[in-house]
Amino acid sequence: MRVLLTGASGFVGGRLGPALEEAGHEVRAMTRHPERYTGAGTPVRGDVRDGGSLVRAMEGHEAAYYLVHSLDDPRFAERDAEAARTFAKAAAEAGVGRIVYLGGLGDDADDLSEHLRSRREVERLLGETGVPVTVLRAGIIVGHGGISWEMTRQLVEHLPAMVTPRWVHTRTQPIAVADVVRYLVGVLDVPSTSGRAFDIGGSEVLEYVEMMRRVAVIEGRTMLVVPVPLLSPGLSARWLSLVTDVDVQTGRSLIDSMANEVVVRDDGIRELVPFEPMDYDAAVLTALGERARARREKIRR
Repeated sequence: MRVLLTGASGFVGGRLGPALEEAGHEVRAMTRHPERYTGAGTPVRGDVRDGGSLVRAMEGHEAAYYLVHSLDDPRFAERDAEAARTFAKAAAEAGVGRIVYLGGLGDDADDLSEHLRSRREVERLLGETGVPVTVLRAGIIVGHGGISWEMTRQLVEHLPAMVTPRWVHTRTQPIAVADVVRYLVGVLDVPSTSGRAFDIGGSEVLEYVEMMRRVAVIEGRTMLVVPVPLLSPGLSARWLSLVTDVDVQTGRSLIDSMANEVVVRDDGIRELVPFEPMDYDAAVLTALGERARARREKIRR
């Protein structure tokens, strides 16, 4: 199958491109700078905010992966909505058979954060022009380079004792990035996944504080957590920016979402794309191994 991949240089897209090629698909990696692209697939020029470039990039493709969001922008919801509308219109004009989108977990009946509401809006907008959309909704994705995972790792490594807000007791269902990629590749071979939304997660439901404590155990560290109920999201975001690489805007968006429980409500995807997801410890060990290899390669250069 000939597929277009947006976000091909990103955390998930950089892993998805090679996996799609290994599965036998012909990959076109959309980028604003084809001359600089060095990843999997053949680079093709395109910009999610330029409808004309999108139509040209999408022509002749049976499926298009949409892995785009702008969490570090204060106007991220508005910008993501605009990009999704443009992408959906171009996909319909180019005759794309299906869009595959990686969104976020969260119960629609809950008071969702702006970040998670934006993910739902993007789902809706991508399907507005009639192109079938396959949505995979994930919570925290564990893997080297992922923002939520890096925040978790850096908190554990930088703070042997930390004062934390109530969100540390919110439940989530982390998933290894390798398993996210397996689902993203797998849905292409299952026609019945077209036009549907699926929850995806790892094998365990954990509180954020338990995730951090287990990282500490794996790394042989001691960590003391002292919850403070009145620590506001704004203060939490500034605190994160001081002790991690996460900027204030991104930190605020992530922290707001951490008030929402993000767990799999319907595991129907397990029957359509069957495999056993990694447990949390295995995902952490894999992510730490990836980081160690990346650091060794950087030193050798």
